[in-house]
Amino acid sequence: MKKIICLLLFFPILSCNNQEYRDLNKNGKLDVYEDKSQAVEDRVNDLISQMTIKEKAGSMFIDIVKVSFENESIKNTLPIPIPDAYEMMSNYSMNHIHIIDEYDPKKMLEWYNDIQKVAENSRLGIPITLASNPRHGVQSSSLDGSQISYFSNWPSDLGLGAIGDEKIVEEFADIVRQEYNAIGIKLALSPMADIASEPRWVRINGTYGEDANLNARLTKAYISGLQGDKIDIGSVSAMVKHFPGSGPVDNGEDTHFPPGTQSYPGNNFDYHLIPFEAAINNNVSSIMPYYSVPVGLSNEDVAAGYNKFIINDLLREKYSFDGIICTDWGIVTDITLPNGVVMKPAGDFGVEDLSINEKLKKIISVGVDLIGGEKLTTHLIELIESDEISEERIDESLQRIMTEKFKLGLFDNPFLDESNLTIINNDNFKEKGIEAQKRSLVLLKNDNKILPLKNDIKFHLVGFPESFSSNLENNSSIEESDVIIYKLNNPPARRSKPKYLMEEFFGGGPLDYSKNETEEILNYVNLKPTILIFTVQRPYIITEISENSNAVIADFEVENSIILDLIFGRFSPSGTLPLDLPSSLNDVENQIEDLSFDQKNPLYRFGHGLKYE
Repeated sequence: MKKIICLLLFFPILSCNNQEYRDLNKNGKLDVYEDKSQAVEDRVNDLISQMTIKEKAGSMFIDIVKVSFENESIKNTLPIPIPDAYEMMSNYSMNHIHIIDEYDPKKMLEWYNDIQKVAENSRLGIPITLASNPRHGVQSSSLDGSQISYFSNWPSDLGLGAIGDEKIVEEFADIVRQEYNAIGIKLALSPMADIASEPRWVRINGTYGEDANLNARLTKAYISGLQGDKIDIGSVSAMVKHFPGSGPVDNGEDTHFPPGTQSYPGNNFDYHLIPFEAAINNNVSSIMPYYSVPVGLSNEDVAAGYNKFIINDLLREKYSFDGIICTDWGIVTDITLPNGVVMKPAGDFGVEDLSINEKLKKIISVGVDLIGGEKLTTHLIELIESDEISEERIDESLQRIMTEKFKLGLFDNPFLDESNLTIINNDNFKEKGIEAQKRSLVLLKNDNKILPLKNDIKFHLVGFPESFSSNLENNSSIEESDVIIYKLNNPPARRSKPKYLMEEFFGGGPLDYSKNETEEILNYVNLKPTILIFTVQRPYIITEISENSNAVIADFEVENSIILDLIFGRFSPSGTLPLDLPSSLNDVENQIEDLSFDQKNPLYRFGHGLKYE
């Protein structure tokens, strides 16, 4: 046997047989898990054999942290107390963290390297996996993420569905991969493979639309762009959500909140699985179930993260999925403000009466690996030490969790230098995003070929920000204008005061405008020929407004300047609707939650999109 001779060069770097390694457990020798020449499986087994119960328990949780810097004020984008990464690592032995902040890229890189240095100095040197919700939208989203100004800007996922081209989606995801890698994000909490079969659901703009087969193609393409042919040092891991499809929520009520139910009155459960099957077949790294109780599908009506049929019988057994299963955020404990007010209740539907320990035991028993939005290390330690959860069962999850870290190259070198930032503000990436925004716009109506407008026509803008419209040439008063360009705000949420603060972030409510709102809009529309633009985050009802407008454009969260470029013919429309747009609230209420394309008389149908001649 060849003798391995190691010398400590400088902490924590070892030189062994003229190769450099990180001495992560500081024992002065080369362990199997530190040896990059060893098989990943052997490295994982060696690491797990050295982990304490606390280290194992901490590895089973991921939660939101704030990005913090010494002697600097902290920007917190949510009205709840958020711990910093150092607290998570030291107090809870956690090594997965989820960020929502934005700072200058150099500061982000500095912070990222700092937390990896803290991780390196821990007992076993287990590196951090940094996760994020989507960051590439033109508009900041309170539901799924926030815009990062120095990343390229793209239309919403629903806009990508309007383009319908898997090559563009794969290219987009490849750009996401490169921009995420530049600041250390290695886990994307995306894509959403849910189907927009229930038009009232508030999260439709995070889907690719209403057609399962289109969604499957685009979901597969997104995963390919993020992960590549296999997960390696250049990859970003994808976490597809929300299994088994969270679109068919009862009455459109999002299941972040009670009663948390979805059902299948149209017996269309298998249809919602189609995009997830595409993701699994493309070796997606992780899958996230939703909060929903899938009523009537199994012998117990409990939320998906607790549901043996969803997690074990479907994912583990039917689909042989051996990747990471991660719950949605906060299914065990409430999110509570400092004054004790519950901002969001735990998504523990059907098991509300169980204790925290009993909930954890049930979640892990059905096959979950990673628990989102929680830091319950102490509770899990109690369960392991009392043999209520076997250490062998925890090791099964750690096999999956640590395998991903090794494949991503985090154990060998998690650190970044400023050369990584050369990809930031990449002009080519930005141009690709602009081109996708253009291709996502859908021309729904163009009476008498009013569009494109001539460059010298006088127009009056309504609904655009003053900072955008004030300096535009030919932007005139209503009286002097030849045409009105009206960007319609989405209908305000007309609903009773929500019980939980987080419901205010979600909006929701009816899809139509009130009588007074409609009259106010029509007062403008009837003054002059009108070009109507409305942002499709949900399939809003615009029947009367559309009938009285000369042209109608569906916008999928696109920059205002690009919308005007379309109107003035600087490019031609090419997008098509990724869902049906209803003609009446009655049609919406009579459709069935789990069925796509079952509205009796849509105003505009899936696939509709006009072109300039």
